[in-house]
Amino acid sequence: MGLGLSVYAVTGGADLGAGLWSLLARGPRKAAQRKAVQDAIAPIWEANHVWLIFVIVVMFSAFSRAFAIISIALHVPIALALLGIVLRGAAYTFNAYGVGDQRVGWERVFAWASLVTPVLLGTVVGAVSSGDIRVVEGEVTTGYFAGWTSPFALCVGAFSLALFALLSSVYLAAESEGDVAEDFRRRALWMEGIAGALALVTFLMARGHAPGLFDNLARSPFTWPIQIATAVAALAATALLWTRRLGWARYLAAVQVGLVVVGWGLAMRGHFVLPDVTLAEASPNPEVMPALCLALGIGSLLLVPALVYLYRVFKSSSGRARRS
Repeated sequence: MGLGLSVYAVTGGADLGAGLWSLLARGPRKAAQRKAVQDAIAPIWEANHVWLIFVIVVMFSAFSRAFAIISIALHVPIALALLGIVLRGAAYTFNAYGVGDQRVGWERVFAWASLVTPVLLGTVVGAVSSGDIRVVEGEVTTGYFAGWTSPFALCVGAFSLALFALLSSVYLAAESEGDVAEDFRRRALWMEGIAGALALVTFLMARGHAPGLFDNLARSPFTWPIQIATAVAALAATALLWTRRLGWARYLAAVQVGLVVVGWGLAMRGHFVLPDVTLAEASPNPEVMPALCLALGIGSLLLVPALVYLYRVFKSSSGRARRS
């Protein structure tokens, strides 16, 4: 699940972030910037969200107790996030095949759904980390708005949006050419600064609003190496963006965001929901694990090569050259 979440963050997250840049397209190259967004996500946006389905299926199958608790306690933001994912996918398709004013309307739906969905996903992460959701004997005892509407959860939502926008801008800079690439490179540099500031604010807010998570982040010997590695990756990506080595910056930005997810997972210290739902308690039927692992192993033999081939065809330099 951790691997699936990390891969979703660096693929589906960038896909969501692209919508923000479509919304914020400005200046004399506004149309070219939006075309770059459309061209970048067109062949892969559906595949990027396979990882979210993977995480949900594994959680439902292996950790059904945690799945039920999170689905009950956070059904409002989860339902809204799923609605956003569906709306942006539908809007993207209708925009691609629409004409005239129809396209403008669907383009706005795509952009705003892309803006709101990462914030909602981030509030879910903030809620399960905050300690505000309480569970007694398997029953959620707090309200449907507990955790995810807190200032800390909203800060995590803003941080998630910043990370996704950062990834998308770096990817778009690496895949574009000329002045459009320069537009996205400048935005990526800004987003590195904004994401760094939000990471610091989130960390400081955790002390008062998510004390369990803060203690794990600040005192665990396992999280500091990940946090240091994340900072190094961020600085390296910034330096590569500054010196216009965009191809390498793309990989470092992906590593940076992936490490943020790994660091958060380690700080949860074996919990799905802090402090009441542990990993061990979340699986009422451990006998399904061998069969699930076998199914995942066989499925990976089919899925991973197909995804690698897909990205090679549409995202490699030679693939993009053939498409243009």
